[in-house]
Amino acid sequence: MNPVQRKSRSQSKMRRSHQHLKPIGSVRCPNCGAAKLPHCACNDCGYVRPGLKLSLSKDE
Repeated sequence: MNPVQRKSRSQSKMRRSHQHLKPIGSVRCPNCGAAKLPHCACNDCGYVRPGLKLSLSKDE
């Protein structure tokens, strides 16, 4: 069955209002202070947690 009446633009937009993109949260690296994703290694220095550091090779 088809809907009897068409939904207006504002009703469609209000229905979709919860589908917006949410900003990605970032935290500061305690080692170098650069912004990084939580629970991930730092892109600048490779810091993960105390006692563990990943060696990163920068290809240029």
